[in-house]
This record gives sequence, C-alpha cells and structure tokens, in this order.
Amino acid sequence: MFDIENLSYQTGRKTLLQQVSFRARPGELLAVVGANGAGKSTLLRLLSGDLTPTSGLVHFDGQPLGELPAATLARRRAVLTQQHTLSLAFPVEELVMMGRYPYFQNQPTALDHWIVEAALSTVGLSALARRSYPTLSGGEQQRAQLARVLAQVWEAQEGFLLLDEPLTGLDLHHQHHTLDIARDLVLRGFGVIAVLHDLNLAAQYADRILLLAQGQPVAYGSPDQVLTCENIHRGFQIDVQLLPHPHLSCPLIVPCPRRAV
Repeated sequence: MFDIENLSYQTGRKTLLQQVSFRARPGELLAVVGANGAGKSTLLRLLSGDLTPTSGLVHFDGQPLGELPAATLARRRAVLTQQHTLSLAFPVEELVMMGRYPYFQNQPTALDHWIVEAALSTVGLSALARRSYPTLSGGEQQRAQLARVLAQVWEAQEGFLLLDEPLTGLDLHHQHHTLDIARDLVLRGFGVIAVLHDLNLAAQYADRILLLAQGQPVAYGSPDQVLTCENIHRGFQIDVQLLPHPHLSCPLIVPCPRRAV
C-alpha cells in the first residue's frame, strides 16, 4: 500500500506538487487525472523513487520509500514511464526479459521464460516476440513496454504497477484492452496507479480518482465524487455535461466548449 501524506516537490523556485495526500491500496485502480502540467508525472516519479520529495511522506507497505532496498522494491512494484529511450535492436522478447532481471543473476530460468511468454500473450504480442523492438509501431512498442512491467511483478504478492500515460499511441481497442489488463490485475490483488487523460476511461475503470490542478489536489474519491461538473471545470477550465452511461454505472462526460460567435 502507498500512503502519501502532504507530499510536495519543488525545483528551483517552481513548485510542481503541493500538499498532496492519498492512499493507494492493493485491489484498487487509482487514476490520476488533470490538465497538462498539473503534476501527474511528477507525482508518479515521486512514488517510483526517481525524485525525492521536498516535503511530505511516501510510505510503501508502512516503510519510508527511500529506506527500502532497491532489489526489494523492484520485486514489488514496476513503473511504466512516458518516455522509452531504447533504440538498440533488441528483440521484443529480450526487452520483456529485462523485467525479470531482479530475479536472476546470469541466466534466466525456465520460469522466467514462461513469464515472458505469458506477459507477451497478455498484451497480444506473442507473434512479434522475435521482432526487433525499433521496427514496431508506437502502439506496439507501448504494449511491449507494458509486457515488460507485467513480467517484473508477475508473481508478486500485492504488487503495484505505476503507469504513466499507458494509453499513449494505442488505438481504441488496445486502450480498453490495456485497462482490462489493469482491472484483471486488481482482481488478483494488485494495486494500479495510472495517469490517464481520458476522463471517460477513468470513470469506467477506476475505483478511485485523484484530480490535480497546478500541482494541487482538487478532489480525491470515487468517480462519482470526483467527476462533477464543478471539479472538472476547476481542473480543466472547460464546461461539461454529465449524462448517465447507457451500460455502466458511471457518468458519461460530454465537453461543452464555448464557441466564438
């Protein structure tokens, strides 16, 4: 479990995140939403340990995040970042095997190979396992990276996935497929924290939502509690109308931008 208390981060004179508090539990999908520059990616970098808070606390399983050994943390939580800088011509299956590095010294075991195959199958890339990673489309690369982080925490107990804009470059089918994978993990007892841009997808898939605006929390709670017309206007500076979803028990958000006359 992540327990976040009064978390703030400042670089130079600019405050990117201020007084953010929430709790992310195993068996729950938490969506972090907000406009560009709201502090979403900064928050995930603080939760992953890539950044050190200016003030506030980040606890994972009751311990300060910075005090956990890197090897222990690597077996409990995996991070999918926005930017993937890999340019070498690794086969896709080798990229996914990188997620298993915390588990073996020199050579992967039969279990490691099996998990890589299972992760590729989960994201629908089994047929491309031997393809060179740079030759994949942007969406296929994103799915390969997802397979890598899945392989990293495949057998973790109450493991966590931190996903920073996991739907980038994906078509409509694979956007929903990715979030279906996240929901399946939640049902297996994992915790998932995902930065999402599409509020309707957040409403459909998230158990809880954290809405940020200019580095500060606007609302935190269930989709019905957070995704109100007032909160969305505060977070995105746009008017919306909320309609009942025709098939799901969540709001359907319809933007109502003002048009110049």
